[in-house]
Amino acid sequence: MTARGAIALALVATLAGYVVAALTDVQEVVGAAFVLASLLGALLVNRRELLSLVVTPPLVFFCATLFVELGRAFGSVSIVQSLALGLYTSLTRGAPWLFAGSAIVLGVAWRRGLRDNVRELREELKAGAEVPRPRQPFVPEPEGYFEPKIYGTPRGED
Repeated sequence: MTARGAIALALVATLAGYVVAALTDVQEVVGAAFVLASLLGALLVNRRELLSLVVTPPLVFFCATLFVELGRAFGSVSIVQSLALGLYTSLTRGAPWLFAGSAIVLGVAWRRGLRDNVRELREELKAGAEVPRPRQPFVPEPEGYFEPKIYGTPRGED
């Protein structure tokens, strides 16, 4: 699976967790769905894409929460106030699940070879920094560059 697929899996599972939580009134479903999807994504993603996956769980959780809270806020009188309060409440309630999901993804990715991905990235960045940039010679503007051009023929020369 690609990193994009694993990220999409976590996003869809978190949104599905919000739907199930709204139907059953059990808020822990959201966090459990997020953690399970994050774990599954970390286990199934290609090894060369582990670095991309490790940094995304907080963003995925925030985007899913923002989407759900925007939907809830549109039905209220004060959209901004409802959105701010809903985001604060949902993110506070989901913080332990978010930390657990992020830690699990990091732990699984580390065991699967995240250290090698980080080492390769450092080597690529070092190699790119050591290559001197070619110096561009100064090229002055051509003479008369800023002078207006006159098009056509003068009126008296027919």
